[in-house]
Amino acid sequence: MIRIVLLICSLLIALPAAATEAGWALLRQGGHVVLISHAAAPGAGDPANFDIEDCRTQRNLSEQGRLQARKMGALLAARAAPVTRVLSSRYCRALDTARQAFDADIIEPWPALDSLANNEDAERERSAEVIGFVNSYTGSNNVVLVTHQDNITALTGVRPRDGEAVIVGPKPEGEDGLAVLGRIIFR
Repeated sequence: MIRIVLLICSLLIALPAAATEAGWALLRQGGHVVLISHAAAPGAGDPANFDIEDCRTQRNLSEQGRLQARKMGALLAARAAPVTRVLSSRYCRALDTARQAFDADIIEPWPALDSLANNEDAERERSAEVIGFVNSYTGSNNVVLVTHQDNITALTGVRPRDGEAVIVGPKPEGEDGLAVLGRIIFR
């Protein structure tokens, strides 16, 4: 019985590692769109006085989140084809994730990546914009989209961890959302 439990535990540890390695293999090829959930920002939601122009009214990255973002950028630079464009939600925690991970010259705020939390009307419109972007992307380098967990879930059905990367592509015509091609858990 103990052997069976140990075998199951080792499989549960090995499966995410294998999936992560498959994700890295995709990114080494280049030409992919990567959704990244912003790095660790304590709490949930935003305060009632939320103002997208004022970081003091938002949840922001913790020190752990800033370290996590720098690590993501370093790993992407070392293990993947170049990232030549980064689109980010305008929320401070997403922009800060992008700034910690990538060269500021390639970062562009994009409202379509803003949080969908509690905004069903925006979900359809913004998701359609992101899906259109992914479906039309034909570049040879990787593009990163820094957004929020709810957005990634709405687009893919996947609930990522803070700072997790989800590599996406078009779904077959007639199907909604984006296809998940791979995932990377930054360790």
